[in-house]
This record gives sequence, C-alpha cells and structure tokens, in this order.
Amino acid sequence: MRAKKKAKTDELPPKAGSKTTTAKNAAAAVNTDPKRVAAILKKLDEAYPNPVCELNHENAFQLLIATILSAQCTDVRVNQVTATLFKKYPTPEAFAYANPAELEQDIRPTGFFRNKTKSVIGAGKAIVERFGGNVPRTMEEMLTIPGAARKTSNVVLGTAYGIASGVVVDTHVQRLSNRLDLTRNEDPKKIEQDLIKILPQERWISFSHQLIWHGRRVCHARNPKCMDCNIESLCHSKDKIV
Repeated sequence: MRAKKKAKTDELPPKAGSKTTTAKNAAAAVNTDPKRVAAILKKLDEAYPNPVCELNHENAFQLLIATILSAQCTDVRVNQVTATLFKKYPTPEAFAYANPAELEQDIRPTGFFRNKTKSVIGAGKAIVERFGGNVPRTMEEMLTIPGAARKTSNVVLGTAYGIASGVVVDTHVQRLSNRLDLTRNEDPKKIEQDLIKILPQERWISFSHQLIWHGRRVCHARNPKCMDCNIESLCHSKDKIV
C-alpha cells in the first residue's frame, strides 16, 4: 500500500502564533486613519496646549547634557543634579576637560554614572573641538556626538532650536503610541518612522511633549487613570481601566 502523500507546506494554514499570523494581527491592530489621528491630536491640544521639555536648561548645550543624564533616570532627579552641576561646569570646555573621577561623583545620583561621564566628557570635547563651542543644528552632525543617539538629538534640535528633524521616542511615547494603536513596533527607531508617516511635520515636536506629559500625569505604565483621560474614547488598549 502506498503511503499517503504529505500535504505541501504552502497548503497548510498558518499556525497560531506564527510570524505570518502575528504580522497580520499587528497590522490589523494599528488604526492610523487620518481622521482618527487628527482627533487624537485635537484631544492632546485640549489637554496640553503649551507642553514644554521638563529638563531644566538655559541653552542647547545644557539641554544636551541633561538629556544624556536622563537615560534610565527621572527628569526630577536630573534637575536636582544639574542645579549644581551647571554652576560647577558652566561651559562646554568645563565638561570637556573635567576630572572624570570627580565628574562621576557629581552625576552619580542619575545612575550609570561611569558611562554617562564618558558620554558627557566626549560630548563636551566634540562641541569644543569640532563645532566651535556650539551645538550643531543638523541630525547628521548631532549623531556624531558621544551620547547623542536619535532620541537625544531630537530632544535638543526640537526643544532648543525648534527644528523638527524627527519624533522623540522615549518610554512614554513608546507606551502610549502602542496603546493608541498608532504602531505595533517596540523598537524606538521603527516607532519613530511609523509616527513620522502619520503625523504632520509641524506636530512632531509638540506631539512628543504632549505624549510625555500625558504618560507622566495620566497614562501610567501601571494603573493608568483612564477615567481622567480625555482620549479614552479613542483608545482601545487592552490595558484600559474603566
């Protein structure tokens, strides 16, 4: 008796949890209809008409340093540290040629202080030795500075110079963009590209600030305050608490 032929692989339905199924489900879950996106932006404007970066700074260089220090640290803690740090190191030159061991102790409360010290000193030297003491105004140049990846560069360019070179994607923007079905990516670079495609460029800067404010005040990672959220009717997140 002849053995039955095995079914061809491409004739079988995709298994649950397979890459094909997962990709289709992810695509189906994203809702980036222009009218819906516009409605979300309108709600954010109503809740946060004048959002600003909450890292204290007086110039682009101070913002660069503060943003580098903010990695894996709260803005509140960074502001506490920079209140005395910027007095002790008032210029890019002061950071560029600082004593590493001493600077480590100065920024220790922000965490990961050894790596941050290398980045801060490297950033200072780059600004002094390659950019004439001024923070550059292009993404290409910003990305050559130690400690300045896309998020940091977008923060500095957008907040200090008003240049919309991209969308800041921090943990709040990542979480809320997924909850609002604007993306299903987890990688910040991919999330930024998704947001750039659906947001008007004139909203790239304010959108990031608004989502960060909303994430800190209402849409917490745990126990979000959905009853206090003015975007609740447009949100279909599985994390909703209503």
